[in-house]
Parts: sequence; C-alpha cells; structure tokens
Amino acid sequence: MFYDQNLAIRYPKGPFAMWSVYSFTGASILASIVFSLLLFLSIDDDPLMQFLFGGLAIIFELGKFFAWYEVGERHARRNYSGMIFALGFYLVLAAISIGGSVGGINSATNKAQSHVALHQSKVNAFDMQIAAIDKQIALNNVAAEKYIQMERIATGVVRIQNENKRLREEQQKLAIQRDSLPLAEQGSVIGLIDGLASFLHTSPHTAQLGLVVFLSILLDFFAAFFVGLIGEENRFRHQYRHMKPITIDSFTSGEMKEPEMLSHFTPTINSEFDVTACNEPNKTAYERVIEALSTQEVMCSKRAVVKQLKLKPDEVDVIFTQLFNEGIVSKKANNHFQWHGLATTHS
Repeated sequence: MFYDQNLAIRYPKGPFAMWSVYSFTGASILASIVFSLLLFLSIDDDPLMQFLFGGLAIIFELGKFFAWYEVGERHARRNYSGMIFALGFYLVLAAISIGGSVGGINSATNKAQSHVALHQSKVNAFDMQIAAIDKQIALNNVAAEKYIQMERIATGVVRIQNENKRLREEQQKLAIQRDSLPLAEQGSVIGLIDGLASFLHTSPHTAQLGLVVFLSILLDFFAAFFVGLIGEENRFRHQYRHMKPITIDSFTSGEMKEPEMLSHFTPTINSEFDVTACNEPNKTAYERVIEALSTQEVMCSKRAVVKQLKLKPDEVDVIFTQLFNEGIVSKKANNHFQWHGLATTHS
C-alpha cells in the first residue's frame, strides 16, 4: 500500500508519563500489600508466625503482579498456552489477594467503628440508669398513693417524696454526665457506610462488606492495569529502538515491515517496467506506456500514467488518443479508460 503523505506514528511515552505510571503502579501495589498484611498479621500473635505470614502476603502480592506481567509478555509472543497457564496462576493469586484485602480493609473499618460503638455503649449505660431511676420513681408514687389511702401522709408520703427528690437529683446528674461525653469522631468511611446502608435499605454491616469487596477488586484491577501498561510500553520501546516505525500495513498484518510510502518508494526486482525504463532510454513514451499497461504495472488511467512514468499531461493525452483510435483502449460510460490489450489491433 502506498501513501501520498506520512502517517501519524506513535512515539514512546515521555518521562513525565512514565514517572506517573510507575508512581500509580507502586502506590497501588503498596496499598494492596498493606491491606493483605493487615489480615495475615492478625492470624497469630507470635512474632515469628507474623514474620512468616507477612512474608507470605508480600510474596503473594508481588507474584500476582509478575504473573499478570507475564500474561502480557506471552500474549505478545503468541504463546497462548503459556498465557492461559500464567492467567490461571494470576487468578489464583488474585483471589487470595482480594480476600486478604477484603479482610484488611474490613479490619480497618471495624477498628474505626469500634470507637463509635464504645461511645454509644457509654451513652446507653447512662440511658439505662436514668430509665431505672424513672421506674423507681414510678414505684414510689404508687406506694405514696397507698399511704394516702391509709391516711399515713405524715409518715409514709413525706419519706417517699424526699426519696423521689433525691432520685431526681441523681437522674439530673447522670443526664449531665451523659451529655458531657465527648462526641465520637465519625470518619468519612463510616459516614459513607452509613449513607450506603440508608440508600440500599440494608444493615451497616452488609453495606460495609459490599464496600470493602468493591474497593479490594477495584484496587487489584487498578494495579493490574498499570502493570500491563508498563509491560506494553517496554515492549513498544524495545521495538521502536530496534526496528523502524510502524505503518498501517505492518500493524494490521501482525508482522513488522518497512514503511511503504510513495515518497520513499524504491523499485524492486519485480518492477520490470521501472528497471527496463532506466536501462532502455531509447524507448519512446508511447512504447513505455504500452509496456506499462500491458504488464499491468500502471492502471489504465491518465493520472496514473503521469504519476508513475513521470510524463507530461499533454503528452499522455496524445498517447491515449492514439491508443483509443487504435482500439487498444476504450472509454466507459463514466469516461474512464479500459485496457483491451494489444491483441485487439490484430483482430
């Protein structure tokens, strides 16, 4: 395929883009490792076991992303059986990693929620004491009514009134202590979980589980995307440095070829007309056109003949008029010429 002008060619990414890619990749991998460590380190309190489980979590995470990098490498080499094997290995490690991230994020959110739960438990304790005092006051009022019925107001009712007064003072002190408790700081994640629970009409625990699963999978795919991007860019850089730029033909055919542009077109051995035209300068323009059209080196078109044979348009007009008069070419309904061949001159 020939081109009249140079096509746009992709160039390797610049330093800023690559630093951004490596930064995003490193941050996402580090976050995935940290969340996995939160789960694996909570398995056992023994320092030796924590060291072993922590190392296992790091190996799983790094191995997972290297397996994904290898998937891209084997796909680029068209080693599809090896790619499927590497993909299966990645999926196993990804499942372990996502489970670890779910446990780690869930543990972190549970710790944040524990502060809220502790504050709520203190408030509930004060509320229970205040409610108990209300019940005691209500029982005292019932006893006071019985004393009134027995006409023992001076002895029984006065004592119960004093008791109720003391209970109400104690109740007020408890209410003041309850209201003076410091407010629990509710993080943005806890607020998000409560908002999701209200929106989905579900419990906060279910909303929390769905959120951490979504974040874990998103984090894993985010890191895998940038790891694959790094692998693709490294392959392209190697190809760009050791081979010539890619054209549409070489890209779509699946193999690297030299750019076939008209401005850089070099005649090959198969281009018999160009070679003979250079080696036989004694041929007339009419003979060159006849030979080019008969060997189908040039389309039966004035424009193609002018372009390929480097002839003048007026000269080509005269030649095509002569060819038409001799019956070698004819005109179609759209005024395009049609080649019939030299055999028509003998018929």
